[in-house]
Amino acid sequence: MTFLTSVSGRVLLALIVGLATGAVLQGMNLGSTGGLISIAEAVGGIWLGALQMTVIPLVLSLLVVGVAAVSDAASAGRLTSRAIMWFAGLLVVVIAASLMLYPLVNSVWPVDPASAASLYVGAAGTEAPPPPQAIDFGSWLQSLAPTNPVTAAAENAILPLVIFALFFAFAVTRLPEHQRALLVGVFDAIADAMIVIVNWVLFVAPIGVFALALTLGLRSGFGSTGAIVHYVLLISSGCILVALFAYPLASVFGKVPLARFARAIAPAQVVAFSTQSSLGTLPVMVERAVDHLDVPERVAGLVLPLAVALFRMTSPVANLGVVFFICHVSGVEPSIGQMIAGGIVAFAVSISSVGLPGQSSFFISIAPICLAMGAPVELLPLLLAVEVIPDIFRTVGNVSADLAVTTILNRSEQVVASDRG
Repeated sequence: MTFLTSVSGRVLLALIVGLATGAVLQGMNLGSTGGLISIAEAVGGIWLGALQMTVIPLVLSLLVVGVAAVSDAASAGRLTSRAIMWFAGLLVVVIAASLMLYPLVNSVWPVDPASAASLYVGAAGTEAPPPPQAIDFGSWLQSLAPTNPVTAAAENAILPLVIFALFFAFAVTRLPEHQRALLVGVFDAIADAMIVIVNWVLFVAPIGVFALALTLGLRSGFGSTGAIVHYVLLISSGCILVALFAYPLASVFGKVPLARFARAIAPAQVVAFSTQSSLGTLPVMVERAVDHLDVPERVAGLVLPLAVALFRMTSPVANLGVVFFICHVSGVEPSIGQMIAGGIVAFAVSISSVGLPGQSSFFISIAPICLAMGAPVELLPLLLAVEVIPDIFRTVGNVSADLAVTTILNRSEQVVASDRG
């Protein structure tokens, strides 16, 4: 499949053509474009609404299925349990770092104000975002336990809904096996059905993205191009930092010299760069771990498939970066409580949506974080169109982190074996 016949290629082409068409029509001063804007806005709005309607049921279903999968894996043995603890611990570390660093990066390296305004106004159709609501910390804590989960879902109160879903999911794991299997099967089927809908919506994504980009071009011309380039560089840089973080992890905790680790993982990174698939890189990862990092086959054969199935270290970093970028260009300043909520949702989403295809996971993973942090979701479809570039570095970062964690767990196995000896 060539790039232009893939979903990513067609969506990116639709963004470029739509933005260029709108900008040219605006520059030609052909009279009022209000009618064309209304039509394009309506088409794009229908497509965005079709994506949004799957978010709540997918989040609930994927959390139940994801927690069940983690519970099953954790009961499989000591090495598996330690792997899951490392996965969870590293996700917490990178989420905390993201919450601290992205606001700092946005203040030191801001988007050009004119380009940011063009992107927001062109995509959202309003001159300014709604003013943020001031919520005291006590009220925020009290809101975390929803008195009515259905109402929370209807009001897009995503963090209370996620907390309810996590409690429900862990409760399901304590049920008798036949009841547990029945409920997990039902939610798995619901998630699969929602993904089918998402894939239908993504099939016509070029039409929806073209309409939204046309609206953007008609309103702001090429003024938003700088903001889009800034976004690609920001998210790609965050994923590259995750990949670089893997080297000291392997050196300090896995006791593998930096140069040796770099040489060992380079071929896997090349495959990850070219395929944009952690699963497709798995055979190379296993081979490099066993033959070049001296990881026993039993360790590599357990840890690496588990990492591909449950662990994507770039996911919360990139997803939070997207939301902070949207907040930055739209003038939204999330409170401490909203940022904590975003971090919690980013963690929950990262363990529940790892099995989704890339195009599907972008919106489903980021929209809940937007809702938690008060960021407008209207910009997401346009950012989805250029996600093909950051997605390359997402995969490279994930593969690098997977191999680093494998060296760490191999080292811990050696220590345990020597203590027993």
